[in-house]
Amino acid sequence: MATLYLARWETRFWAWLIDIILIGLPFWTLSDWLPPAWRITIDPGLLSISLSSVVLFLYWTLLEGYRGQSIGKMALKIRVTGRAGEDIGFGAAAVESFGKAFILVPDCLIGWLAMPGSKQRLFNRISGTVVIETHESEEPEGVTYVKHRE
Repeated sequence: MATLYLARWETRFWAWLIDIILIGLPFWTLSDWLPPAWRITIDPGLLSISLSSVVLFLYWTLLEGYRGQSIGKMALKIRVTGRAGEDIGFGAAAVESFGKAFILVPDCLIGWLAMPGSKQRLFNRISGTVVIETHESEEPEGVTYVKHRE
């Protein structure tokens, strides 16, 4: 039986912020130059559809579907997995990413209020995913790296 350590909300926030700064801000800046017809925002925080939110959705879906980690998650040593610790694939990553890319505030509030203590956002629950700490060491157990002399 595997033991999974659920990531803290604070760690998840900082990973999200790293992703927003590295990926979202440059595209948010570019979206200011787009024609107004390409920008749709309904009640900021409730539903936000913009170039940066679409790019972030694709970014999170691809990276978390492929390896379970975005750049922010890699930096903070957390990852998205299935409820049993398995890889999630692109379908679950797309569902999980939709909430944080387009409707983050309701996604988090419903998770915090309706599922207290689960450490899941609404779209984590819908997609069957959890965010865990990785606890990876430099060298796997039972392996020794030998370096050649230079």
